[in-house]
Amino acid sequence: MINKFLGFKPDEKLLPSQTVTTDTVIDLSSHKYQKIWLGPNHPGVTGNMSVELTVQGNTIMKAKTHVGYLHRGFEKLIERRLFVQGFPTSIRMCVAEPDTNEYLIARSTEELSGYADAVPEYANWLRMLSLEMARLQGLLRGVPGQGGTFALGIGVQWGVYLRDLILDRFEELTGARVYHMYIIPGGVRGNLPEGFKKRMEENLVEIDEFIIRIKKLMFHNSVFKTRAVGLGIITPDMVDKYGIVGTNARACGVKRDVRKDNPYLYYDKLDFDPPTATEGDVYARTWVRWQELIQTVDLIRQIMDKMPETGDIRAKMPNVLNWKIAKGETYVRLESGRGEYGMYYVTDGSDKPRRINLRGPSYNHAIALFEDMLVGADVADVHAIMVSVQSCPPEIER
Repeated sequence: MINKFLGFKPDEKLLPSQTVTTDTVIDLSSHKYQKIWLGPNHPGVTGNMSVELTVQGNTIMKAKTHVGYLHRGFEKLIERRLFVQGFPTSIRMCVAEPDTNEYLIARSTEELSGYADAVPEYANWLRMLSLEMARLQGLLRGVPGQGGTFALGIGVQWGVYLRDLILDRFEELTGARVYHMYIIPGGVRGNLPEGFKKRMEENLVEIDEFIIRIKKLMFHNSVFKTRAVGLGIITPDMVDKYGIVGTNARACGVKRDVRKDNPYLYYDKLDFDPPTATEGDVYARTWVRWQELIQTVDLIRQIMDKMPETGDIRAKMPNVLNWKIAKGETYVRLESGRGEYGMYYVTDGSDKPRRINLRGPSYNHAIALFEDMLVGADVADVHAIMVSVQSCPPEIER
């Protein structure tokens, strides 16, 4: 059959093979391939990355992630500031879930200064509440956001509204909506406002209803199933090779969660079991995160039920403007919404940290893993795979 656009029938023997691997040799001068760029196209989250794609038709033959659009040297900025001045900078290293960095930097300074056991019990419960609220608002954007990559935009609108309700509670608790600076060395900045638990429960009831609606919208949807099942597969043997953590690992059957493996705060007093799947594709990762959405709502309820009604919110600390910490080093980690999230912290006896290094999962997920996952995929599925690995570019460009 003659192609009406070309005017002749192409010789299929001259076309490159559709069987493509990461080491496929690509000669652009042959005109059998084309190079296109995706992004950067948004001031936040995954849009800060650019992906250089080499395609043959709609098939991706090679992918290369480009970052650098956000780079502000966060780690070096913190190293040149007093210990307490590092907090406003640290939270910018992950816009999507900034409270994780608050805890890491606070806990690091506490361990190195000898105040690790001085944090009041009530303050630790408030820290855990803050961290789970951060996880919840991230899931409310992330779960329906995966549906948005398949044109299910109504779920994104639902999620944005409900996330705003949690941000209302953050504003009530901390005075800020996105960057809270609530967890500080020695404890937290404020107590629970009167009636906070009641208002939080009202929000959780609305989220319960959303969980049912988003299940019907996405997991009962033939378009979502057709597109997501079998797409972007992660296998168990890839987990250690690429350093995969969090829901990306749990969705292929590798059960890893710092809250369970190395409990911190009072997670060992909570009743939960991290959800898992075995398929390892986009559908499985989304399913695991949907289940984690249910679990996070339950964890917030458990925390509010088990925590003391009142107590001290911070330990007595030295003057933070004249605070020197003895020479030492530590590594503190937690389970963020994207997996293990750690901070290596070094002091030298001065009033500033000697070295700070963030171990975020996004570097492994968004560069090494993402580039290999795209090979052989369709151009139309790039955004779906990108969102499914849950990268956070500010965390890469720290």
